[in-house]
Amino acid sequence: MRQTTIEAPIKAMSETAMVLEELIREGARKMLQAALEAEIAEHLAKYQSHKDETGRQLIVRNGYQPERTILTGAGAILVKRPRVDDRILSETGEERFTSMILPKFMRRAASIDSLVPALYLKGISTDDFPTALEAILGPNAKGLSATTVVRLKEVWADEYEAWSKRDLSGKRYVYLWADGVYCSARLEDERSCLLVIMGADSLGNKELLAVSDGFRESTQSWKEILLCLRSRGLHYAPVLAVCDGAMGFQAAVAEVWPTTKIQRCWFHKSGNVLRRIKTTFLRSMISLLPIGFTSERRIPV
Repeated sequence: MRQTTIEAPIKAMSETAMVLEELIREGARKMLQAALEAEIAEHLAKYQSHKDETGRQLIVRNGYQPERTILTGAGAILVKRPRVDDRILSETGEERFTSMILPKFMRRAASIDSLVPALYLKGISTDDFPTALEAILGPNAKGLSATTVVRLKEVWADEYEAWSKRDLSGKRYVYLWADGVYCSARLEDERSCLLVIMGADSLGNKELLAVSDGFRESTQSWKEILLCLRSRGLHYAPVLAVCDGAMGFQAAVAEVWPTTKIQRCWFHKSGNVLRRIKTTFLRSMISLLPIGFTSERRIPV
């Protein structure tokens, strides 16, 4: 009776698993496509001084190779490898462009299953990103220089900026789910966290609405996100907002959408109930022990 463990396994629905798998595949495809674009851009920049008598570039983009299916740990994804016209390099004895990220006959990403732990442990820093992606594409992924990684980060930053400012006019979400995710990767302040909000409309369609950094799930941090959503066209107040009991989020919702009701997450509520049951059970067992037994051997509650 010294240790009592109550486990409540929660399994995702098949529809949720399918959506997550599709998101992972799409994310992997975009990441690989962006890496290929950055690699070809770096090659063109290297030879931008090669021009003819009229001043035209001799080494230029030349469309794309036929779409290719790459088998990855997330499933099969379709990518198009950029093509470049650099025949002039053969005449000068220089090496022509060959993608080190996606070689000609590559049909399967090597060690793709190590992507998630590698990126998690490395923190996706500029210096370590090539090492992390090398776990995906193998030791031949040498086209990912520091310059390429910086360009990729700029692309991702622009995509996030556009996504975080997208217009929400005309949309109405009946339910909101909010939570703060604490992680060590790329967060200098240990009190910072990622604030995540997801919404669902009257038909049950879910959409990720906001992901932003915050200060310990404070009221001000949540309020800024909610005000941002409202300024982008989300004028209708949600009927219900679900959280894990975060007082900061509840206070922010009361200010921005006073008519929205708050509900405690059933997962956390169930955990609290199970914890109370465990405590009550242990206390009942202790009360049945012989007098003097608890004074000699203490049993934690």
